[in-house]
Formats: sequence, C-alpha cells, structure tokens
Amino acid sequence: MSLLSRLKEKDTEGDKKASDVQKGPKQQSPPKPEAEKKEPTPKKPIIKKPERSSDNEKDKQLKALLHKQILQEMKESDDIDVIVPKIEEMAIEIIKEDESFRGADRKKIVDELTNDLTGFGPINPLLLDDDVSEIMVNGPNRVYCERKGKLVLTDVKFRDNEHVMHVIEKIVAPLGRRVDESSPMVDARLPDGSRVNAIIPPLSLNGPTITIRKFSEDPFVIDDLVQFGTLTKEMAIFLDACVKARLNMFVSGGTGSGKTTTLNVLSNFIPSDERIVTIEDAAELQLGQDHVVSLESRPPNIEGKGAITIRDLVRNSLRMRPDRVVIGEVRGAEALDMLQAMNTGHDGSLATGHSNSPRDMISRLETMVLMAGVDLPVKAIREQIAGAIDVIIQQSRLKDGSRKITKITEVQGLEGDIIVLQDIFTYEQKGLDENGKVIGELMSTGVRPKFYERLENSGITISSEVFMTKEEWAG
Repeated sequence: MSLLSRLKEKDTEGDKKASDVQKGPKQQSPPKPEAEKKEPTPKKPIIKKPERSSDNEKDKQLKALLHKQILQEMKESDDIDVIVPKIEEMAIEIIKEDESFRGADRKKIVDELTNDLTGFGPINPLLLDDDVSEIMVNGPNRVYCERKGKLVLTDVKFRDNEHVMHVIEKIVAPLGRRVDESSPMVDARLPDGSRVNAIIPPLSLNGPTITIRKFSEDPFVIDDLVQFGTLTKEMAIFLDACVKARLNMFVSGGTGSGKTTTLNVLSNFIPSDERIVTIEDAAELQLGQDHVVSLESRPPNIEGKGAITIRDLVRNSLRMRPDRVVIGEVRGAEALDMLQAMNTGHDGSLATGHSNSPRDMISRLETMVLMAGVDLPVKAIREQIAGAIDVIIQQSRLKDGSRKITKITEVQGLEGDIIVLQDIFTYEQKGLDENGKVIGELMSTGVRPKFYERLENSGITISSEVFMTKEEWAG
C-alpha cells in the first residue's frame, strides 16, 4: 500500500462508519405520478474559483498529509535531525501518487514544516533576516517587523492561536519559565540573546502576542555606531576615556532607542583584567571579556513565591567582589542599592533607565529611590545621586527611525537643592530632507568637564580638539 493511501485510509474509515450510522437503512420513496413531474431546471453556470484559492487549498491538504506522516515518523524516532531531511522525500512521494497536488507550492510547505520543527515557526525567516531589527506578532494573522527603522506589515501568518502558543512555549520552556492563564506575561530570550516578551489572552485581546527585539550575532562595537551616525569619533574617544577612568555612567532613553546596544558597546571598553558582574531581567548583554558573571532575575512560581528581583541581585553582587557592576535596566527600588554601591567604592558601574532627557532621568531616580520604602528627605536623595553618577548619556530614536546619542551630560554636583547638569556634547536637529531623513549635527558644546583632572590622574589624556566647537574648528 502506498504512503498516500495509508494516510487517507484512517480518515475515510472513520468518515464511512459515521455516515452509515447517520443514514440508517435505505428506504425507497414511492415513484411520483407523471403529472407531478416537473420540468428539469436549467443548470447554473459553474463559476470557477480563482487559481490562487485552489492552490492554497492544495497547499493546506498537502501540508496536513505531511504533518501526519511527520508525527508517525516522530513516534519511531525522536531525532529531529533524522526526520527533517525526509520531509522533501515524503512530499515528492505524495505528489507522485496523487497528481492533483502538482499545483501545490512544495518548497514553501517543506520550509514551513522545517521551521516548525527546527526553528520558531513562520517567524523563522524574519529572525534570519539581518535587515529586520524587531518582530511583532499581533495574533496569528498580523505580523509586523521593523526593517531599517520603519514598521512594515509582513505576509507571515500562523495557522491559529494554538500555533502562536506553541512558538511561545518553545521559546520559554528551555529557560524554565512558563506562560498560562495564571501567569499570562513572560520575558525571555532567544539562544542568540534576542529579547522576547509574550502576553496571552485574557490580557491580550488580539490573541497571543509576541515582541522580539533582535540582537546581532556579532555585537556592535563603537566603530559601528560611528558609522551608523549614532555618535561622532570625538564622542567615542570621550566615552572610551570615561569608562577606563572608572566613572559611573547612566544610559537613558525611550523604548527602542538603543540603550542596551550602547551599554553593550560601553562595556567593551572595560579592561579584560577586571571582574564584571551583569544584572538583568532577561540576560541579553554580550560582553567580550573573559571574566564575566551574568545574573538574571527570576519571576515567582505558580504559588506566587520564589521571586528573585533585580534589587536582590544588586545586593548579592556586592558580595561577589566585582570590579564593575553592569545593570541592564533600573526601574524600581534597586535604584537605592545601586546608588549606595556607587557611593561606597564600586566605581565604574554602568546602568540604563527610561527617560526623555538627562534632567528627567534624575527625577525618575529620585522617584525610584522612594519606591524602596525608605523615608529619606529629597535633599539626601539628591546628594546620593549627585555623588554617585558622573555622566548621563541620552539616547533617542528619531522620526526617521535612526538612533542618535543626543546628549552626553556631566553631573557636576549639588548647588543648594538643585543637581547641576552640564552638556558636553549635544545633537542639534535642523529639519527633514526630501526623503524624510532627519537633518542634524552632533557637536561639542566647548565645555571641558569638571572631572577632566580625574581622567588625567588615571593616565588618560584627551586632546583638546575633542571639546572644540564647530566655530573653533572653522576658525
């Protein structure tokens, strides 16, 4: 018996039995008298369906048959590497036995089934596309991606909600995390470090929703950011000096502005003979040094217990003899522990946070310290912030999708009750060109930072040209 016959036999047997039970014994109806016989009605013209819809139907039928055969193969062998090469052969054999499948897109079907087995289903081609930086699955039928800074609706579709759920479970299961009705939100990561957020019904009304922030397999270095126009060579020289001089630096910006990428680049300036402890919600930093210890927070279990927060990890990291503490994102009470660590000898720490400007970042830090439940006067909190943080790097995602470091700001100290900030570098936006690209310029303000002596005492010399304004260069 052929492969196709075996696959169809199981379906037809069940359908035949069901139809026999429903029909019961066949009864003959009495013949109608001659007078009652009606004239035969003319046949309606047959309207042919578009070729595309019939091809889609063939694709679905062929895919269903192949799926059954794969399931049978998986019962005999759990090794996916053995099964995947056979999918093409199975498809060819089925098409040979039933010529009605000749119009089906065999390559597309085989690729989809292979992606389901070895990758992450229909979104696998987007994950492999270097031009795609973000993937957004809004239910089974609407998948968007960010391509070169712009959101685009793709032609990728899932079978149904269960298919999307299967992909989510495939992502979170290896990490020991779960997503279900009792825990309908989850943060996770892909094997390449890409960040994943998933949220499912009843919280998501569109169906299971996945958001993936892709990371490059080869992490960006400072030269890449200069080439992209994110910052200038002078800014790169300045940031390199700040990291090596063990200044405490904070990267602030909005969602998708490139904070984590910048933090990763800054981390690569840390000398390789120092011990680095990284703390994140979902581990995504890609550091090139050998001596790196990565810590990751843990959500509560099904009973609501066992959660390990970023704040717990910050406290624990101080007992691990770190030369540098790198915090993926500060968003709560851990801000107080971070500031205390920076003020008690843990210099050279790096962190990120959400804000629209360096001044807003200072205000947010004050609020986050109060979230720790410690009743401190505002002036005491500001003294902690002014004494802890040396430099704030503001990153922004502009209207055309490009990402820029719009300000590098020095925290100079406290005067009265006000924290004094001084911009060292800024980005001046001048408008849009005919293609919608932002026209602007990164420039120095001409101010040399107060901690310049600290750089020199660390053996780091920066040319005065780095701090020259546009007018001084022209003169």
